[in-house]
Amino acid sequence: MKRILYILTLALVLGVTAPGAVALAEPRIEQVASDEANVVGGKATIAMTAGESDATFNIYSITGQLIKSVKVNAGTKVTIDFPKGFYIVKCVGKWSRKVVVK
Repeated sequence: MKRILYILTLALVLGVTAPGAVALAEPRIEQVASDEANVVGGKATIAMTAGESDATFNIYSITGQLIKSVKVNAGTKVTIDFPKGFYIVKCVGKWSRKVVVK
């Protein structure tokens, strides 16, 4: 319980908005050559790349709320605009990573 309060307080101090309350823009899709699935946070975006096979990415807020689920075809990179904040991205069946959007 103390950990959740700490995270929420930190989010409030840093001015993180509730990601679920913001409408997200349409994803941008491009072809790439990549061997494995990857995710990168950037300036107002999250970029997800599928490797040699299709991948499903679930994006969660720091409170654990599912914000968006994205299926990415093999050899494709999908970039989605997101408000600044901290997110957890799970590549279903493979890994999960923390992502910062600035």
